[in-house]
Amino acid sequence: MATRATLRGYLLEESLAWLLRHSGYRLLVDAKQDPVELVSEGNTLRVRGRGALHQVDVLGEFAFTPAFSLPIRLFLEAKFYRTPCRLEVVRNAHGVLHDVNENFMTLPSTRPRQRYQYSYALFSANGFTTDAQKYALAHQISLVDLSGESFDWLRNALYATARALFDAQNTYHLRSFPVSWMRNELRKALGMGPADLLPEVGTSATQFEGVASQLLADFVAVLEEHSEAELLLGFPAAPFILPLAADDKQQFLKYADASPDHSVRLRRTGHGEAAEWTLSPWGADEGAYRLTFKLPEHIEQWISGVEEKERQRTSEIKSQFLSAITIYRMNGAGVRSYQLRYEPSALWNPC
Repeated sequence: MATRATLRGYLLEESLAWLLRHSGYRLLVDAKQDPVELVSEGNTLRVRGRGALHQVDVLGEFAFTPAFSLPIRLFLEAKFYRTPCRLEVVRNAHGVLHDVNENFMTLPSTRPRQRYQYSYALFSANGFTTDAQKYALAHQISLVDLSGESFDWLRNALYATARALFDAQNTYHLRSFPVSWMRNELRKALGMGPADLLPEVGTSATQFEGVASQLLADFVAVLEEHSEAELLLGFPAAPFILPLAADDKQQFLKYADASPDHSVRLRRTGHGEAAEWTLSPWGADEGAYRLTFKLPEHIEQWISGVEEKERQRTSEIKSQFLSAITIYRMNGAGVRSYQLRYEPSALWNPC
C-alpha cells in the first residue's frame, strides 16, 4: 500500500513535469525513444548505468545543447515529506548520476553512439536538511525548494488529492496502489509525452478506478486553473537553479519576448529560512511583471547569521550569484533564451 507521503511525491513529480513543459525539456517515456540508453520493463522506464539499470519516474531531455557540452538529460525526483528532505535521498541521487554518466565505452569496431550529460534535480515541498544541501553542492545535485508561499496552492492541492487517493485505496482494499496507471492518467490528461508511446495501463479494481479517475480529474483542473502561474527554471551564475513563480505568465512572456536581455531589480523580504525574493524589470517598467523565488536555505542562514551584516551579505549574494539569470523556454520546435541581468546600482537599495 502507498503512504500519503509517497502519493504526494508521485503527484508532485507529475505536476512538475507538466509545469516545466515549456522550459525546454521533452518527456522521455519509452525505450523506443532511445533503445541504447533506455530500457522499458513493463510500465517502468530504466536508464542504463555502468553497473546497473536505474528506475526513473520522470526523465526529461533538454531541446537545446549548450556550446561545448553534450546533450542534457534531467532526472526529476520530488519529495513531499512533512520534514526537510534528508541526506540519504541526495546521496542516492549522486550514486545514480555517477553511474549513468560513466556508462560509455569506445571499443574497436564499435558503432559510434550518442552520449548524454545526465543531471539530477531534487524538488522538495519542505526544504532540505543542512547536510543534504552541503552534499548536493559538493556533487552538483540541484536542490529546488518549493516551500515558499508562491507554491501554497500546489501543496494544498497535493495534500487534498493524496489524502483522498489514500482513503480510496483503503476503502476498496487495494493491496498495491496502481502507480503506473495514475501517472499515465495524469500524463494523458495533461498532454505530456508522445501520445502514441504512453502505454495503456488499467487496474483490476473497477470501483477504485472510477473514484480515483474523478479525483485525478479534479487535480488536473486545479493545475490548469493555475497554468498562468507557470513555473520557470532560472539558471544563475551559481551552483543551484531557481524555481521562478510568475504572478502572470503572459505578462512576463510579453515583456521578455520584446526585451530578451534586460536589467532587473531584486528584493529580499523576510528573514532566515522564511525569506523570499522578488525579481522585476529595472526602472520605469518595474510593474511589467514579477517573479518570486527562494534561495537555498544554507545561503539564507549565512545572510541572516549576523544581523548587522544582513544587508551587506544580501548585496554580496546579489552581485556574486544573481548578476545574470538565464531562462530557457520552448518556442515552437526551438528554444528561446532570456537573460535577466541584475542592475548593479540596486545593490545600494534597501533589501
